[in-house]
Amino acid sequence: MSTRLLRIGCAFTYRAEVPTSTVFQVRPADNQDLRVTCERLVFEPALAMRHYRDLYGNPCTRAVLPPGPSTMHYSALAEVPDRVEDIDEDAPEAAPADLPDDVLLHTLPSRYCLSDVLGDEAWSRFGAHPPGYQRVRQICRHVHDHLSFGYGTSTALSTAADVNATGIGVCRDFAHLAISFCRALNIPARYVFGYLPDLDVPPDGAPMDFAAWMEVWLGDRWWTFDPRNNTPRKGRVVIGRGRDAADVAMATTFGGPQLESMVVHAEEDRELIRRP
Repeated sequence: MSTRLLRIGCAFTYRAEVPTSTVFQVRPADNQDLRVTCERLVFEPALAMRHYRDLYGNPCTRAVLPPGPSTMHYSALAEVPDRVEDIDEDAPEAAPADLPDDVLLHTLPSRYCLSDVLGDEAWSRFGAHPPGYQRVRQICRHVHDHLSFGYGTSTALSTAADVNATGIGVCRDFAHLAISFCRALNIPARYVFGYLPDLDVPPDGAPMDFAAWMEVWLGDRWWTFDPRNNTPRKGRVVIGRGRDAADVAMATTFGGPQLESMVVHAEEDRELIRRP
C-alpha cells in the first residue's frame, strides 16, 4: 500500500499566575491505520508529566504549568495511507435494538450536540430520505451549505442549536450540528478531532489548525464524514474521539492561565521524500 509521510505537531504557550494543573490531548490515537515515529513532547521550562488513557481510550498528558510563561511542544512523523477514507454508498443504518452496547451512548444528547432540541427539524428535513449512508451524506451536505465558516464566530459555550440558528461557526460547530441531526434520527455519531493536512487539495489560505469531523455507525462499523469540508480527504490523523468537543479538548486547564499563542502544523515531509 502506498503511503505518505507527514510532519505533525503543535505548540501552546501559556502564562499562569499560579501553578495550574493541565491535561493536553495532542498525540495521535492508537486505533487508526497509520504509523507514528520520532514522537517528542517537551515543556519549556522542563516539567514533570504523566501519560494516561481517558474514558474513550484517547492518549492524554498531565502536567502542572508553573507561574509565568511555559510552552508545550509536540512533534512527530506520521506515515499515513495515500488514499481517502473508506466510502460505502450502500452501508445501512442499524436499528437501535441491533446496536452494540458501547455504541448506544452515541445516540444520546450531549453537552454540545442537542439532538433532543433539534429532533423536530432533523425528522422534517431528513426523515423521508432513504436511510443509510446516503442519508448521512445528505445531512453533511445540508450542514456544509447552511453554515458559513468564520474564526471567532462561536464561543466555548455555543451548542449545535446555537450555530444552527446563527448559520456560522468553526469546524467543531459543523461536526456538532451534523452529529445532532444524526442522533435525532437514532443514527450513532461521535465527535473526532485531529490533524488534517492539505494533501492533494488546494490550501485554504488560513493558518493551520486542528480539524474536527465525525464518525457515524452504519452497518457494523464507524465511517468518517466531514461536514466542514464535505469531501473525502487524505491524511487524517485522529487525536481523540468522544461524545462532543467537551470530551476531547486539546487542553483542559484547572485554572485560568492565559493562552498567549498556539501553532499547529500538519504537512507532507518533502525533505525526507527527496532523500535517497
